[in-house]
Amino acid sequence: MKLPNGFLLSAAVLLCPLLASAQLAVTVSPVKITGQKAVVPLAMKNNFTDKVESARAVCFLLDEQGKVVGQMTRWVIGGTKDKPALAPDAKTTFNFVVHLAKAPTTTNLTAKVSFNRIILEGGKLVEPNKGFEIEK
Repeated sequence: MKLPNGFLLSAAVLLCPLLASAQLAVTVSPVKITGQKAVVPLAMKNNFTDKVESARAVCFLLDEQGKVVGQMTRWVIGGTKDKPALAPDAKTTFNFVVHLAKAPTTTNLTAKVSFNRIILEGGKLVEPNKGFEIEK
């Protein structure tokens, strides 16, 4: 069966808005240094149509040469009974507090954040590295 010429283009145009908004939008704020701790604030918005039951992320702190000086993995949404899920179109914040081995010689650290597990309502897993978008 041959599809009409404009069918695939029409389908792509109709699906693009759905695919673009089907994610967890994350804004990573600049790193704040306090002694041997670095705080990396995250602001997240659920653009999925389902509730995000839990999301786990890893935060790497890099110096100006790109060397990792600290890292931390945490459930930033849900993950435990005392942390709530994130409803569709809802926003939340999370602060990564990364302990550093020694006080940094510079305050010019960069945070790289990646989500390695996102679980939607009903236990649906989102493919790692595709269910979130880090906003600049």
